[in-house]
Amino acid sequence: MPLRHALLAVLVTVVWGVNFLAIDVGVADVPPALFVAIRFAVVLVPAIFLVPRPAARWRDVLAVGLFMSLGQFGLLYTALAFGMPPGLASLVLQAQVAFTVLFAVAALREIPTRAQLLGVLLGGAGLVVVGLGRSEATPAGAFLLTVAAAASWATGNVIARRATTRGPRPTRPATGRRSPAVAGLSMTVWSALVVPVPMLALAVALDGPAAVGHALTHLTPAAIVSTLYTAWLASLFGYGVWNTLLARHPASAVVPFTMLVPVVGMLAAWLVVGERPNLAEAAGGVLLLVGVAVTSGVVRVRRRVRPDPSAHYHRVV
Repeated sequence: MPLRHALLAVLVTVVWGVNFLAIDVGVADVPPALFVAIRFAVVLVPAIFLVPRPAARWRDVLAVGLFMSLGQFGLLYTALAFGMPPGLASLVLQAQVAFTVLFAVAALREIPTRAQLLGVLLGGAGLVVVGLGRSEATPAGAFLLTVAAAASWATGNVIARRATTRGPRPTRPATGRRSPAVAGLSMTVWSALVVPVPMLALAVALDGPAAVGHALTHLTPAAIVSTLYTAWLASLFGYGVWNTLLARHPASAVVPFTMLVPVVGMLAAWLVVGERPNLAEAAGGVLLLVGVAVTSGVVRVRRRVRPDPSAHYHRVV
């Protein structure tokens, strides 16, 4: 991956790391399902009138939106509203790397290496340690919702990779190849179509029309800033660049950069709200990140190779 693309990936992870704090601020004033609907409505308008439709099958576009946007953030916002600490959420969500490897086996027929399998096991063990050793301030339900959000993100990763490598949709002759940047942004915007209406309906069903109406007519400045940050920076910029990188490079080269997200997220949570992980959360988090590093190839596991007795003879002659 070129240095310019690597720096873009790092910048995205910084934006996403701070995003957990932004979401936590927003769900304090707005019901989580409604907040997700507002976020992706802001993503859609006016971008959908300016960005061309992605050159991919509709079912792939909608599937990316269903898992990477609606599923991931619907679950994550709810987890944060139920008491999941934002810094710890940024860590647990990185289980998506291990999930991506497992889901790619079924969907893309990718055969994992022994190192990847080891990394998945390490990451899974770290996730269990974090879950069992979490503090009383972290409800079990909120923790499990965050794990489910990681699985949804991983599914979206696999679908996005498949969609961007499958080629243009067959219903319209291609007149030329769009740049990966345009393709990535268009996938981000158009896949958001599946989010606002279902999440608004869910908010009305869960919180009632009165609560939804009151929240919409009494948005606080903090909720507005949080919405703009999550919509414009985390979604349009972040996922636009992310999907562009997935279109230009293998998932195994892009996904590892998400290891920086919990570093930024936990540091920001510590500096802003004073969140500090306990010993079990810290130990499990380290194990989880080691698993992510091994799975993604950032840390390579080398097998010991026995020397060939005849090698010296062949070099001499």
